[in-house]
Amino acid sequence: MRSHIKAAQRKGLPIAMRRELAEARRGRGWSQAELGKRVGLPQMHISGIETGKVVPRFDTLIELVRVLERDLLMVPRALVPAVQALVRDHGRTGFSDEGERPIYADLSDEADEGDET
Repeated sequence: MRSHIKAAQRKGLPIAMRRELAEARRGRGWSQAELGKRVGLPQMHISGIETGKVVPRFDTLIELVRVLERDLLMVPRALVPAVQALVRDHGRTGFSDEGERPIYADLSDEADEGDET
């Protein structure tokens, strides 16, 4: 059983998660050294995590995610495509079809347009 665990650990974090961590860090304008300082790790360790050479402990991953103002979620596999679509569309600014809008769109602008008084 132990060999199975070690084999899984060698693979590292999924590339999408590593990219998201690096993009979140850069989005905050932080260097790897700055992120490392905030979580108590050397810059080389942050680099290793982002490149997949280092597999962080779970508590380290949670701390990285927290400091970067992100969250880890357990999602049923059947819902993963829907969640990915929501995340992908989160930053989308425009829509090709004028009638299409996000589910939680701010409707106050539409109400103001119809109010001519």
